[in-house]
Amino acid sequence: MKSEPTHKSLATIWNMSFGFFGIQFGWGLQMGNMSAIYEYLGASESTLPLLWLAAPLTGLLVQPIIGHMSDRTWHPFWGRRRPYFLVGALLASLALFAMPKSSTLWMAAGLLWILDASVNISMEPFRAFVADLLPESQRTVGFAMQSVLIGAGAVLAAKLPGFLHDRCGIAQNTTPDHPIPETVHWAFTIGAGVFLLAVLWTVLTTRENPPTDEKAFAKKKDEGLSAIWQAMKEMPATMRQLAAVQFFTWMALFCMWIYFPVAVARNIMGATDTSTDLYKQGVQIANDCFAQYNFVAFLAAMGFLWLGRKMSARTIHFLSLLLGGAGLLSVGWLHDPKLLILAFTGVGVAWASILSMPYAMLSGAIPGDRMGVYMGIFNFFIVIPQILIALILSRVMEHFPSFNRLSAVIFGGICLLLASLLTWRVKQKAGAPNP
Repeated sequence: MKSEPTHKSLATIWNMSFGFFGIQFGWGLQMGNMSAIYEYLGASESTLPLLWLAAPLTGLLVQPIIGHMSDRTWHPFWGRRRPYFLVGALLASLALFAMPKSSTLWMAAGLLWILDASVNISMEPFRAFVADLLPESQRTVGFAMQSVLIGAGAVLAAKLPGFLHDRCGIAQNTTPDHPIPETVHWAFTIGAGVFLLAVLWTVLTTRENPPTDEKAFAKKKDEGLSAIWQAMKEMPATMRQLAAVQFFTWMALFCMWIYFPVAVARNIMGATDTSTDLYKQGVQIANDCFAQYNFVAFLAAMGFLWLGRKMSARTIHFLSLLLGGAGLLSVGWLHDPKLLILAFTGVGVAWASILSMPYAMLSGAIPGDRMGVYMGIFNFFIVIPQILIALILSRVMEHFPSFNRLSAVIFGGICLLLASLLTWRVKQKAGAPNP
């Protein structure tokens, strides 16, 4: 149904992956600032997980449908996946621009739903895009290139609010009428532009392969959403084994993203009020830690471009998750900002692997004409654990006050260590390098 992919140069792989730089720039702003935005607007610690439900719920609904639709899309100019990149980028940029203008919790929560739905529209087809255009021998390199650009985008996003304050003199003051700092306003506005321009680069510089069997493709287009259910029933064994790894991995990440910035401000720095300089200092230290793990992810992903040719994706993933789990777990005992940043080095190695190695293991196990729908279904094992952890944490924190923001981060470290052990259950494709 599709032309067989040919060997691509690194420049071509860069162009086809560059949109992820913008996607992660926007997502990095969200990860580093949304919990603080919610607390600026009056949210309590037990309601934070519920307010974050937008991300996993939209992913659960949007990604399989977008994957199914993109498998069945073809336009002579726009191609198969690129129309979804562009539409998602336009909507996400508008949501990023509007987010810091939120005056109430419900407004911020509603914009997060729109933002996450839009990011999912752009992001899901990117995974299939790599598998569409690269031969199997280059897919680990292709997903690693995505990780390089994701790391670069996230580092800049995490550092941007502090840079705007320290170097540009933009105020961090808040008032009851303007509860969100001006630095956040500017950062999200810049992020909106970066998101759109980076995705446009990929859309305009990369061409997709047309279907080779037009009759078979036309027949495929007529299949309804029942094809998603059929694909789930026929899920490959490798995908089922990776499901458990992804489940605990993304429980850990969700705990970190929701609670680490406010845990540093509240539990480590000791801030009692969101209007104090101590609280803003804590959030910025957390953003520095996020910048550290994303910078390390950037470097690790470049290392994976070489290592992926020498070592199995399974071995890389096991070792990376082990380092990440140890780093996240140590947060419970490290209260010096410099040591916290050092601990996030391990998290960075894990993040680089999370963004590439599961997809490298998966892409060789699923049929090419169902790449989009299977990548969307694979997202179930990312979003369902986030939904569960949000519902569970909100109840635990409400009934057990001793389980605080920092406790949630430590629990995330335990989940990441468990995910590393489960990686060994994943069967490698014949011919893959052995650990």
